[in-house]
Amino acid sequence: MRVPDPLAITQVQSNHQALLVLCDLLEAVADGLPGNIDRQECLVLARSLAPMLYRVQDYEERALFPALLAWTQLTPEIGETIDRLRVEHQIDISYAEDLQDMLRSYGESRPGLSADAAGFMLRGFFESLRRHIAFEQQMLVPLLRLAPAPAG
Repeated sequence: MRVPDPLAITQVQSNHQALLVLCDLLEAVADGLPGNIDRQECLVLARSLAPMLYRVQDYEERALFPALLAWTQLTPEIGETIDRLRVEHQIDISYAEDLQDMLRSYGESRPGLSADAAGFMLRGFFESLRRHIAFEQQMLVPLLRLAPAPAG
C-alpha cells in the first residue's frame, strides 16, 4: 500500500487553510457588492484564484489520491469517492476561471454582471469549496493517518 509522507498530510492541511482564507476574501467581495468592494483586491483575486486552486488540486491528486486508492481492497467505495473528488476539482477549476473574468471586470470598473449575479456566483463557489475542504479534512485526512506504515 502506498502511504503518503506525513509531510504530505501537513501540506494538504496547509493548502486547505490557504483555500479557506481565499474563501474568506471572496466572501468579503460578495458582502461588499455592489458599491463597497476593493477593486485592487478583485484584480489580485482574479490573477491568483485559478492558479492557486490548480496547484492545490494537483498536489492532492499526486500526493494523496494514490495512497487513498490503495484502500480499495478494504473499501471499494474509496475509488468512487476519489472519482467524485476529481470531478469536483474539474468543476471548481472551471468555475474559478469564470470567477476570474467576473472579478477582473469588477476590478477594472466595468462589471458585466449585476451585483446580485456576481454575489450568487461568488457564494456558490466559496460555499462549495468550503464543503469540499470539510469533507477532505473530516474523512480523507484521518483515513490517511490510519494508513499502515510501509513494510521493510
